[in-house]
Amino acid sequence: MTAMKHDDDADRQRRSIALALHRAELTPGELWLRYFTLGGDIGQSAVNAFLDGAGTLPPLQRDILAHTVNERLDELTWSHRASYSRPMREGRPRGRMLRALVSLLESVELAPPDRLPALLSAAGRTLGVEITMYLIDYDQRFLRPAVTDGADSLDGALDVAATMAGRAFREVRVLPQTTPQPKLWVPLIDGVERLGVLEVRVEDEVDCYDHALRAQCRWLAALTGHLVPAMSRYGAALDRIRLPIDRTIGSELIWSLLPPLTAGVDNFVVAALVEPRRSNSGDAFDYDLTETTARFLILDAVGHDLRSGLIAATVLAAYRKARHAGYGLYEQAQVIDDAVRDQFRTATFATGVLAEVDLTSGRLRYVNAGHPFPLIMRAGKVVKPLGGGRRPPFGLGIGELVVGEEALQPDDWVVLYTDGVTEARDHAGEFFGEERLVDFLRREAASGHPPPETARRLIHAVLAHQDNKFQDDATVLLARWDNHRSRLLRPPG
Repeated sequence: MTAMKHDDDADRQRRSIALALHRAELTPGELWLRYFTLGGDIGQSAVNAFLDGAGTLPPLQRDILAHTVNERLDELTWSHRASYSRPMREGRPRGRMLRALVSLLESVELAPPDRLPALLSAAGRTLGVEITMYLIDYDQRFLRPAVTDGADSLDGALDVAATMAGRAFREVRVLPQTTPQPKLWVPLIDGVERLGVLEVRVEDEVDCYDHALRAQCRWLAALTGHLVPAMSRYGAALDRIRLPIDRTIGSELIWSLLPPLTAGVDNFVVAALVEPRRSNSGDAFDYDLTETTARFLILDAVGHDLRSGLIAATVLAAYRKARHAGYGLYEQAQVIDDAVRDQFRTATFATGVLAEVDLTSGRLRYVNAGHPFPLIMRAGKVVKPLGGGRRPPFGLGIGELVVGEEALQPDDWVVLYTDGVTEARDHAGEFFGEERLVDFLRREAASGHPPPETARRLIHAVLAHQDNKFQDDATVLLARWDNHRSRLLRPPG
């Protein structure tokens, strides 16, 4: 009985292959050559005999033959396919959501960055919605429509502080807007870095509250969020939307070396901002996140010109070399110090802080090379500066190196900044100062803003203090640790 069933299955598969072959527009010779290329090892005459019903083939060879025909049908976009001897996984996406994701993923393979907005729009139409992508500008003030056809991205720009789109960006959550046209604002993020929002226009107001649609839009936004930085590596079209005005050479050098502004792993988040975006010359930051350890650096190279950028680049490269070699804080500081001294050979230096956090215990170890003291924020208050681990600036010799230590408590923040923050002056010459910085952090903690939004608001507060014109480079890096991943999403304190 079993043998008869196998014979019936083989015959059904033979008829299916023969029918599909008729639609595949292949000659017997073309069929066999493709079959052989895919790994088939039966001669052409035996294959022809099988298709004519005058012979048999083993199940594996029948399946290779079926796959050969199906590949050809895929080329012809034909819906009829040959059957296999056993159930096979689906080779083509079913359902609008999966089709939208796959179509976007496949269409960007050889696409230039400026084509991404149109490809995203096409994926949205597969879902039955209309999508426009907005990217946050590097000043973190406006969401600019992703237009790459020569139109001015300032047209239609949305204020982060005063629009529903801006609120979705700030709070990183999907928000509905029912007038004048129903739509969803969906955060566009790469991991945890905020890149902008998607405007998703729907047909009916009730669609704004469709939980399934919201989930689908989040998935599409997640894929797009990964594609934006990936495609920006080989073309500047998307980056020009975010910064339509040219950077200085020194700033281009620094920005080409910086990691993403925000990153996170499980129970740790780090966020940083560097200003001014167009002419920063010597400030920079870096980090390295693993399963067990978070390492990070902030630095301020002496001077305000291209040479400052070269010093900063040297520090970053030396830090990464030491980190990749598995060196600890002492050796990292030594490598950086030697690199700066050997490359410039004059009284050249950079201040900075090297730090690492054990992500299991919260143990913080750090070295401070002539830099402003880091701060610890706990339960919504700045509880202490970190005065340990002092040594001379990088490039001026190690001195007596002592590694500072601090036991972080759950939900503690580590605040690092350059002197361009506290030494920013208003029109009367008054410094922004550490007291104003501490008060700002306290108020932000009470508002419940996460590190990326706190960093954005702090930089804007510093800029406003100096009448919207930076007098010096200003950088802030905020790191937040907890022993429970879910608590990172709650307000500090």
